[in-house]
Formats: sequence, structure tokens, C-alpha cells
Amino acid sequence: MREIITITVLSSIQALPQLKSHTYACLQVGATPIEIREAIYQCAPFIGFPRTLNSIDVINTVFKEKGIALPLKSTGTVTEKDRYEKGFNIQNPIYGNEISERYKPLPNNMGETLSNFLTELGFGDFYTREGLDIKTREQLVLCILTAIGQTGPLKSHVLGNLKLGTSLEEQCAIIMQCLPYVGIPNAFGVFNAILQVVNETK
Repeated sequence: MREIITITVLSSIQALPQLKSHTYACLQVGATPIEIREAIYQCAPFIGFPRTLNSIDVINTVFKEKGIALPLKSTGTVTEKDRYEKGFNIQNPIYGNEISERYKPLPNNMGETLSNFLTELGFGDFYTREGLDIKTREQLVLCILTAIGQTGPLKSHVLGNLKLGTSLEEQCAIIMQCLPYVGIPNAFGVFNAILQVVNETK
């Protein structure tokens, strides 16, 4: 798990030479090619598809050098017809209608469009995939947000991780694993979010 966290962070910050080295390390310690690919795919909604494709190119190079046959098997589980429904069924118990309510005031129903897009893409297309469970994916999202310095959503994802069974202590340990790669200020962003949650639940 430490190596999976590390490659996720390296992908997020586009440290591609280091990503190559740690992809080898992931395989060495027993991570499967599918787990590695899914960790990189999970970055896409947060860092964008071009950067994610850069990372996919790196891990595929390692797979080829290790004699791993490509393409890897498909792990998608949704279709165009059911991606919203399946995404909503994951998103709603964790986050409720937080996004749809926040962006409702946007003009011309763009808030609804934005909310639906998040449900379909972030949760429907990615959280439903096989290869990593939802709890692990949410842990990795916390790492991605920390790596790219996005403090705004951190508290929501700290709470989301709690709902999925990752304790605050475990979340702190996860971010400690990220710290050497993301730097102290970015790590403090999530620690501050965790402190907020601690203070609000006293």
C-alpha cells in the first residue's frame, strides 16, 4: 500500500522518472499490474487525462520491460446507460447532495450539469472499476488532493474516508507516506483538515 500511495502521488505531481522506479518497486513488493494501473487511472478526474496518459505511458513501459502482456484486462463495469446510476449509488451515501446544492446557483442549469458530470465521471466511471475497492480509491483521492495542493475538498474527503472505515490515525499515516514527495506545506493542508474534523467531533 505504501508503494501504491507513492506511485499515485508521483503521478499526480508528474514526477515521471521517479514514477518509473517506483512502478518497478510496486511489482517487486507484490502489487499487481491491475492495481498499479487502477491507482494511476484514479488520478484522472483530479489531474486531468493528459497527465494521466503520461503516467500510463510510464507504467506500460515498465510492464513491457518486465514481460507483462498488454493490454491488461478490462476492469470497467459500467455502460453509458448506467454510469450515472451506479456512480450515484456510491457517491450519495458518502457525500450526499453536497455538490449539487453548492453549485445550484450557477446560470442556465450548469450546476446540475456539473453535478451530474461529477457523478458520472468521478464515481460512475472510476469508483465502480474492479482492481481496487472503494475504500482504497478514496484513500488515494486524499493523497492526490494533497499532492496537487487542493485544500478546499480535503475536509470532505477526510469525512468520506471516515465513513468508509479509514480512521483519522490511518489517514495521518497515509499522509505521512506522501510527505517526502509532496512537501511539508501540502501535507499540512490535509493535517489541518483532519484537525478540523477532530475539533468538530470533540
